[in-house]
Amino acid sequence: MARAALRCAAWSERWFPDAWVFAALGVIIVAAAALAFGATPIVTVNAFGDGFWSLIPFTMQMAFVVIGGYVVATAPVVARFIEWLARAPKSGRGAICYVGLISMLASLLSWGFSLVFGGLLVRALARREELRMDYRAAGAAAYLGLGAVWAMGLSSSAAQLQANPKSMPPGLINITGVLPFGQTIFLWQSIALTAVLIVVSLLVCWLTAPSGQHARTAESFGVTETPTPALPPRQRPGEWLEYSPLLSVLIGALGLGWLVVEFATKPAITAIANLNTYNFLFLTAGLLLHWRPRSFLNAVARAVPSTAGVLIQFPLYGGIAALLTHAPGVGDVTLSHRLSGLFVHIATTDTFPLVMGVYSSVLGFFVPSGGGKWLVEAPYVMQAANDLHVHLGWAVQVYNAAEALPNLINPFWMLPLLGVLGLKARDVVGFTFMQLLVHVPLVLGLLWALGLTLTYVPPVMP
Repeated sequence: MARAALRCAAWSERWFPDAWVFAALGVIIVAAAALAFGATPIVTVNAFGDGFWSLIPFTMQMAFVVIGGYVVATAPVVARFIEWLARAPKSGRGAICYVGLISMLASLLSWGFSLVFGGLLVRALARREELRMDYRAAGAAAYLGLGAVWAMGLSSSAAQLQANPKSMPPGLINITGVLPFGQTIFLWQSIALTAVLIVVSLLVCWLTAPSGQHARTAESFGVTETPTPALPPRQRPGEWLEYSPLLSVLIGALGLGWLVVEFATKPAITAIANLNTYNFLFLTAGLLLHWRPRSFLNAVARAVPSTAGVLIQFPLYGGIAALLTHAPGVGDVTLSHRLSGLFVHIATTDTFPLVMGVYSSVLGFFVPSGGGKWLVEAPYVMQAANDLHVHLGWAVQVYNAAEALPNLINPFWMLPLLGVLGLKARDVVGFTFMQLLVHVPLVLGLLWALGLTLTYVPPVMP
């Protein structure tokens, strides 16, 4: 299986184009479908153009999830904390499971933070030569946060979008209403699913980790220590404020003051569900942890290239969502309603989580974007959930759990982590493929079984 997974990764690296190409093809296919079902060319192009910029607030919010996570993970004090954490494991196999646990727990807070933090932890553990830790398996374990449970946590794009009516396209909010975190990621069913996934993922890590003479260390991959560049000394008088903590302290005090008021005047779940508050918290923490503005700005500059895919793809997803919901064809019926009718036809109330889970996981390999893919799927799958009287919050969690599955073998989201580790996707995907073989039946089975314990609640409009 591992050899087959390595061949699969090599094939995908050779033949798969950039993810933007898939988004662009999605636009063309959906526009062609709208025209085929009777939408006029004027209606079709207007829907695409009107929807193209509809997600700018959400696009920037997702970009700041990446930036905030990276800035916090690379702060000097966090780097020292990582070195302290790296002292705990006593064996190579134990170190791999340790990385997997920390990566998954960190991803529940921020998937961007998890990728960078997990990679830096692997590098720190690799310096302990006595562990003989397999560098490939450790890299795969660091990726488990994004490959297993990230979408069940606070940075879930779908849950965040559904909890924030100002971020949702009008066509979607009319279908789903507002779904607070209490109806999605904080359902006891969601928490139970997350706990099971963490335990099982760690068990797979333990059983598949090479040890002894079969382990390949970082040295065998030619990976040498490349610490984060130190802050260069100040060269001009005009740089004084860049190197002084004064501005960081003052801005940080204002930010912390606002956060205290926000959490004091609202329930914690409501406050953290606001994506602006979530990002504000990470940016304020990053500014204070870096202490000097110049260090903070350097970290932001290193993080920005990782947001390129989000910035250039999400406008296309906005266009797709508008084509689905605002380009009616024959009988004044949109593609969203036609697709929801298909779901209603092939699924029942009880089997809907299973059908939707399979569909979302397959589509996720071709559209590697949690938030963007949700905007494509949500209009019709949530309409189908309404028609079948499926719990709307659980439908979001079905998407979240299934959407993470293709991440285990899709190299798109591995790129930030691989950059930290100095590896290629083919080096780690053999281990993540083993996780996928276990996760697919486990996730789909639990989504179906836990869905039976929930009852339908009609949409609540803001």
